[in-house]
Amino acid sequence: MSACAETDGVARVADTVRLRLRITGLVQGVGFRPEVARIAADHGVTGFVFNASGAVHCEFEGPGERVAAALVRLRDAPPPLARIDAIDVETTAPQGDTTFAIRHSDDATTTAARTLVSPDIAVCADCLRELFDPNDRRYLHPFITCTNCGPRYTVITDLPYDRPATTMAGFAMCQACAVEYADPTDRRFHAQTIACPQCGPTLRWHGPGDGPPVAAAAAALRGGSIVAIKGIGGYHLACRADDDAALATLRQRKNRPAKPFAVMTADIEGARRIAEVDDAAARSLNAPAAPIVLVPARPGTLSPLVAPGLRDVGVMVAYSPLHHLLFAALGTGALVMTSANQGGSPIVYRDGDLDWIDGLADAVLTHDRPIHVPCEDSVVAIDDDGAELPVRRSRGYAPLPVGLGGAAGNRPTVLATGGDLKTTFALTGPDGRAHLSSHLGDMADPRTQQCFTTAVDHLSFMTGRHAELVACDLHPGYATSRWAQRRGGRVRAVQHHHAHAAALLAEHGRLGDPVVAVTYDGTGYGTDGTIWGGELLAISDPTRFTRVAHLAPFALPGGDGAVRQPARIAVDLLLRAGLTGIDDLPPAAAIGPVGMNILSQQLRRQLGCVATTSMGRLFDAVASLLGVCQEVSYEGQAAVELEHLARTARSRPTLDFAWDGAVLDPAPVIAALAAGMRAGADRAGLAAAFHDAVVRATVRAATDTVAAAGITTVGLTGGVFVNRLLLTGIAAGLRSRGLEVLTHRVVPCNDGGLALGQAAVAAASFSECIEERSGQCASESPAR
Repeated sequence: MSACAETDGVARVADTVRLRLRITGLVQGVGFRPEVARIAADHGVTGFVFNASGAVHCEFEGPGERVAAALVRLRDAPPPLARIDAIDVETTAPQGDTTFAIRHSDDATTTAARTLVSPDIAVCADCLRELFDPNDRRYLHPFITCTNCGPRYTVITDLPYDRPATTMAGFAMCQACAVEYADPTDRRFHAQTIACPQCGPTLRWHGPGDGPPVAAAAAALRGGSIVAIKGIGGYHLACRADDDAALATLRQRKNRPAKPFAVMTADIEGARRIAEVDDAAARSLNAPAAPIVLVPARPGTLSPLVAPGLRDVGVMVAYSPLHHLLFAALGTGALVMTSANQGGSPIVYRDGDLDWIDGLADAVLTHDRPIHVPCEDSVVAIDDDGAELPVRRSRGYAPLPVGLGGAAGNRPTVLATGGDLKTTFALTGPDGRAHLSSHLGDMADPRTQQCFTTAVDHLSFMTGRHAELVACDLHPGYATSRWAQRRGGRVRAVQHHHAHAAALLAEHGRLGDPVVAVTYDGTGYGTDGTIWGGELLAISDPTRFTRVAHLAPFALPGGDGAVRQPARIAVDLLLRAGLTGIDDLPPAAAIGPVGMNILSQQLRRQLGCVATTSMGRLFDAVASLLGVCQEVSYEGQAAVELEHLARTARSRPTLDFAWDGAVLDPAPVIAALAAGMRAGADRAGLAAAFHDAVVRATVRAATDTVAAAGITTVGLTGGVFVNRLLLTGIAAGLRSRGLEVLTHRVVPCNDGGLALGQAAVAAASFSECIEERSGQCASESPAR
């Protein structure tokens, strides 16, 4: 029975009534029971509330109109961090209660049903005010928290969510905290992470200098040191964001020559001093999730080594009490805050694993509150409409589920292992929702694979779900695919771009709706054994797709070596465009005479050349052709730098792909760009012209294919759509033609959202296409 219908009935009853409520959703670890108790007190009703695995149970008793009003308020004004999915209501016999009680959690309830686990939340304004109030007993306490803020996902060890089921179990509450914990009128009523200087965790400093740990860390940072700082979900490596020498050292130690670093400021005013933060970006920075937000940097405010060669910088504001204390000790300024790891390895989150970053930090600021599961910072961009575009979905968002759409109760439990880069996994169940893990890193690192297994086991335990089917990428070489095979049982391999498209449809609740999905990324194993990445897929059933159009194939000479040295790809594209005598162009200069001789023979004989239709690799090749980037040290570097250059253009020529109704051929564009370089044309204008050409070609191809298929919806997905010039241009062009356009708002367009799509496809096809241990499902149509 719905809450609304029951409320209408109760409102007409003047006599004493009693309602039994079962509330599901994100209702534990968010101050839900205390809020229910306050609602009951405000409306003069009696009864009780308690946590159980899977739900909060509550009973309200009193005059009908009071019970009705309490139910309406609970439904319409839950605690700020709560998310109610459903309230099941039934009428029961009055019991004559004289008070409203918060009961202990029902530990006997079966673990087959679990409530949602809250993500970690930034420190709230009330706690922040107390943190710097000399008259407050938690003055300068680095672990101040309440029911409205603080760590959740990273400290919860079991459900129901009570203090013994957190990493705070080893810290006995002092008398003052115990009084607050038991007082229904207090903001810390049943706040499981409650602590104070007398009973809570403590900081430790391992480094030069004496005195309090925060002051010692601030002094070290001011002096140019690199400090490892234990945060909410793991360790950061921190240094001053205006210190060239410190940043050069950090880059050398991490072997990270160019990949941008994130920057943290004390507050939104500090963020505005170093970057162009508009109202939309400010909303994201100040949101409870407190993600890293990509915004344009203000010239001259940061070291050029923070984000070499780029316009945008990733900014976040202090989100933990420790961060705020550190900035108070430092004064004004910004700190680089990057994950404490070597490139591609998992973030360090346990003190026992600090040897993973030996030699990276000069000192360590740590504490004795354990982190149960790691969680990296989330990253978002802001589109032209002020909406968030997820780039990395982690702290503040994970492990909240995403609905798959369709009826609940008839779905298998699926574990989807995602991709090899930006790895996340998904775990679904009969309720039609997929729980998404936090960002785990690059699965090429064995330590990431170990963390992956641990994280899967933990989320399975927390959700009470054990997979009947494992979904993985079709690529047999992916570490996540091999992990799925080693696990055993039923395995469903899902084609990479099909999974991207399904993830987009799932987050919009549109699985099963007909769509043409424009799927542009760097690398995805195709059903023909080649590398795809510039695909238009027609989908009318979640389990099947038809490859209706794609980019013209070209070569990756040397396979992965060409990804790191895009000049090799550029040479192949120049030759395919009919150009000869290309030694005067940047790709040839980057390779050198000897290398060009070897490459020419390799291309002529097609030795070690992998065929691809990748739009991401085309962007890399154009970046090389224009002399923007010749050595790629992090994923997407060449394309990101090309987009940055294009944004600076004042004018540009008009270039066009060839289009035959099924294949987009970049040969005319490549030839025109080469001619422009030889003529000394403005490189920014050429970069912008290339972007414009991709936009026009995509709009034309998508418009033609939807017309042929009788479809009116186009989806834009894949890692290339992190490029906002491309995303905005293509979306606007399609909408101007009367088409509906779907873009990502919940999961990333890149491989960080891949697991959701794999889970959606596997769940939908469970009854019709299950492969034992290995193999390819026949539901994918063959390549053209």
